[in-house]
Amino acid sequence: METPNELRRAEDEKTLVRRYEYDEETVIMVDFGEIDDISVDIVGETAIVVGGDRQVEFELPAEADGVTVNNGTVTIEE
Repeated sequence: METPNELRRAEDEKTLVRRYEYDEETVIMVDFGEIDDISVDIVGETAIVVGGDRQVEFELPAEADGVTVNNGTVTIEE
């Protein structure tokens, strides 16, 4: 599973995007730093992440099985 381009472009000094590969799965983690109140809506194949004054939209990778939010971190799992 590749990291969506929109998430790569969202990476800055406060937002960290990391991709981890394990034996049978890939996990993409997006840490929005100090923004704790983040929500994710899925509309079709698009994920919309809203937190603070930021909004990031990206197409979910075809392999994505789930998207979760915990303590300001969005996790996309395969």
